[in-house]
Amino acid sequence: MIAGDLLGERARLTPDKLALVTVPGTPGAERLTYAALDRRATAVARVFRERLGLAKGDRVGLLSGNRVEFLDVFFACAKAGTVLVPIGTRLTAIEIAHVIQDSGLDVLLYDGDHAEHVRELANLAPLRAAMALDPEAKASLHDLDLPGAITEIATLSDAPFHPERMDPEDLWALLYTSGTTGKPKGVMIPHRQVLWNGYNTAVSWQLREDDVTPIFLPLYHAGGLFAFLVPILTIGGTIVLHSGFDAGEIWTSIERNGCTVVLGVPTIWERLSEHPGFAAADLSSVRWLVSGGAPLPRFLIDRYQARGVVFKQGYGLTEVGVNCFAMTVEESIAKAGSIGKPLMFTEARLIDAEGREVSDGEVGELCLRGPHLSRGYWGNPQATAEALDADGWWHTGDLARRDAEGFYTIAGRAKDLLIRGGVNVYPAEIEGELLLHPEVRDAAVIGVPDEKWGEAGVAFLVAGESRPTREELLEFLGRRLARYKHPSVFVFVDALPRTAYGKVVKGELRERYMKDPTEGEAP
Repeated sequence: MIAGDLLGERARLTPDKLALVTVPGTPGAERLTYAALDRRATAVARVFRERLGLAKGDRVGLLSGNRVEFLDVFFACAKAGTVLVPIGTRLTAIEIAHVIQDSGLDVLLYDGDHAEHVRELANLAPLRAAMALDPEAKASLHDLDLPGAITEIATLSDAPFHPERMDPEDLWALLYTSGTTGKPKGVMIPHRQVLWNGYNTAVSWQLREDDVTPIFLPLYHAGGLFAFLVPILTIGGTIVLHSGFDAGEIWTSIERNGCTVVLGVPTIWERLSEHPGFAAADLSSVRWLVSGGAPLPRFLIDRYQARGVVFKQGYGLTEVGVNCFAMTVEESIAKAGSIGKPLMFTEARLIDAEGREVSDGEVGELCLRGPHLSRGYWGNPQATAEALDADGWWHTGDLARRDAEGFYTIAGRAKDLLIRGGVNVYPAEIEGELLLHPEVRDAAVIGVPDEKWGEAGVAFLVAGESRPTREELLEFLGRRLARYKHPSVFVFVDALPRTAYGKVVKGELRERYMKDPTEGEAP
């Protein structure tokens, strides 16, 4: 079966439908139909096969910001049978070298903004080939013996091209995890996972062919590629591509392009809500917004609902598919803070440390099973076996609760759990309450060793216009949480360290505190 030619199949059904719009400043064409987008991807696939000599299973690295050529390469890999390895644009040359060596890249494609990384990589991780996405990127490395740019040789020829015949378990991509602890691992994303994510998200989230969504999250991340891009193109909707995050530009784009569904992460939603465009933009076209990547603070839900916009919360991991839960518009209000119910044919269960299922209302590790799972970690069978058990359950490492109606709420990471005096304390619960304080803009809680209680909580906070005192914070929490859950120390910082997709890097906070335990407001 031709498992991977998703774009080609959609172009066959609705060739003249508008597939892609780019906002000003985003490299590439301005408006493309499905037929035009498919021709571009086919041309690049031909370059892979005929000019670069790439075969099925060869790995193609892509170091680029958001641009049309990124999508050309993404869909070309599906057609040519090559495996896409997106590389984070914030990585250093040394970090990129790890990805190159671990994945065994056969060729690296790059844009002009990252050309100098290619120069540095020449001495760190020799490549079989490196090719620019455009002539400008190639010109910046004129002194190196590199082939021409993709756009120079990927002519829009109508010569016959037959996509590689793919098995559903063949790899479409290797996505490297953010590496908040240890070296990043390559997650093996098969065609089956990509296609199932597209179909099931479109059905379970009730997407429509007239849906329009802006993509401003980085495309090198699973959320950028798979959360809305693939599902929207599966259903035949329209993507509005942004080169990056610009709050004013996004509000203008939503209004100008009539965007109907919008995905972001909590930090982005907060920044968007603080921009003047939040109050001024015409949002009548918006059916709903959705947040993912990290737990969504309740105050943000309330802020957007007060603006008259429906706000949902999603959940997913690179390893299990970025969309695993869904809720209706009505449920997003009645169950604010929940991630919803599992998607169709997604099995979910919560287990304790001994592997026993927990009852409704109790906290347990979230395990998922279904056709949306990855194949595990590239070249790392031990890590795969630790996450994927013999019965096909993926152990996410996230803690959650399930209520009597089957709705799930994330309680934090299993590794974030701290045990105070023999009692489990969940940092996410404390963070959620701290964020309700009017003078707390951001919060993260970690556990540190404590002689008396075994572990104690340390809260890192970003203050609002005025900094609340320790006494004010404890009084505020005293009305909401049992005393044993209260942090022992409060540390105020200018900003919390986060990954590109919004997750707090708690390892940095823990390291900072252990270097100077006197920091912060303690008894």
